[in-house]
Amino acid sequence: MVADIHNAYAPPRSVVADPSSASADGELELAGRGVRLGAFVIDAVLLFGALGPAYAAAVRAMMLNIGSGGVSSGGSAAFFSALANTGAWLYGGLALASIIAIVNAVLVHRNGQSIGKHWLGIKVLRKDGSRAGLARIFWLRNVVNGLFGYIPVVGRLYGLVDTLLIFRADRRCCHDLIADTIVVRA
Repeated sequence: MVADIHNAYAPPRSVVADPSSASADGELELAGRGVRLGAFVIDAVLLFGALGPAYAAAVRAMMLNIGSGGVSSGGSAAFFSALANTGAWLYGGLALASIIAIVNAVLVHRNGQSIGKHWLGIKVLRKDGSRAGLARIFWLRNVVNGLFGYIPVVGRLYGLVDTLLIFRADRRCCHDLIADTIVVRA
């Protein structure tokens, strides 16, 4: 009996490499923990830096409203007057945050990168190495993951576990597991 007979009905054979394993021959290399943290910090500073003046303007208007006796004593006029006086900061901050969100959406759609990830040279891919789309990254990595944070007590614990899972060998956090993604060097 000959063992090397070609069977046309057999399933195809192939060697499948795990994309999460780093190698020097051009395969995907997982992004380091520090680089991922740096990208997160950059994104947070950009977004909250843009919204900071808007928050300050709104807080100033609320404080003037409280100082003038509130809505019951005609304080709403002071609130809207203060808001109008700081409107440039408020609307400017909201406009800047909107621009940052649009740039992030375009980068995520094209390359799986936020601004911070783009600057630090990392990107999000599916676990099999294919492109992770905008919907997958937005809904599964961000929205679904963020919803857990609204559960009292459990949300805080989930946030801690999500963060600590970066120390596993495959460097995949809960949001990576939910979305079936990995973060690699671009």
